[in-house]
Amino acid sequence: MGILRKISGALGRYMAAIVVVVTALALFVPESSLWIQVGWINPLLMVIMFGMGLTLKAEDFMPVFTQPKYILLGCLAQFTVMPLLAWGLSLAFSLDAALMAGTVLVGTCPGGTSSNVITYLSRGDVALSVGMTSVNTLLAPFLTPAITYLILRTTISVDVMAMFISIVQVVIVPIVLGFIISKLFPRISESLSDVLPAVSVTAICLIVACVVSHNAGRIMSTGGLVFAVVILHNVLGYACGFLLGKVLGLSVTRIKALSIEVGMQNSGLATSLAGSTFPGLAMATVPGALFSVWHNISGALLAGVFRRWQ
Repeated sequence: MGILRKISGALGRYMAAIVVVVTALALFVPESSLWIQVGWINPLLMVIMFGMGLTLKAEDFMPVFTQPKYILLGCLAQFTVMPLLAWGLSLAFSLDAALMAGTVLVGTCPGGTSSNVITYLSRGDVALSVGMTSVNTLLAPFLTPAITYLILRTTISVDVMAMFISIVQVVIVPIVLGFIISKLFPRISESLSDVLPAVSVTAICLIVACVVSHNAGRIMSTGGLVFAVVILHNVLGYACGFLLGKVLGLSVTRIKALSIEVGMQNSGLATSLAGSTFPGLAMATVPGALFSVWHNISGALLAGVFRRWQ
């Protein structure tokens, strides 16, 4: 178990670099990853969400009761700032229907577990970050389909019910199961926690490699444009969360948590939903895949900056 712990720790520390290498290989040598089936994306995402559930403790939800106004602020920012930025950037860059759908889905999804890790590395308020991520994730089955429909209804058809069911199956059920197992069998969950980083990084890499390799040609033809949108979406999200925290006079640790929570999205979920909700729009999965790559890079860079700000 000691060796596994060391391997898992190394994979967690170098996740950004690993994801970049996997993406480059899948993009420039797509046949190296075509063996990864598109149908694997949902099960892989469920594994990641199950791992998140295993790490959750009852006390992680305490900020909901001890800091309710900050949790509410995080929820409002998450489900307004990022969807509006996604929509505005899609219009500004004249993205086609498929790419707009994928970009908007990234914006309407909740924050992912990566935001908690980056907040920790940034010396931010980890409890608040976990609380915001947990609440946003629980609200996602209702808010993600609703907001996506409101933004895209005049552009493409959005199956709200199918999206709701997909989020419940892929996100909520695995998290709840992981949380229950953690509560009933704490020793098992503690032993599994040592290898969770390795499992999560592997699952993320497989998802990214799958989407990128199966869409390599399309990405090469429009990748520069989409990547510019992804970078702006992420960086502007960080900036909006940061400025909102400053305007409201939050503490330094809370500003860090809010900035990171707003800017980082559950891009794996966005990729999964794009594939299941818009099966006829293959390019809709591309923004989520590129976001998976970029936010790991930007998150690591931001953590380096935030660590110096006390």
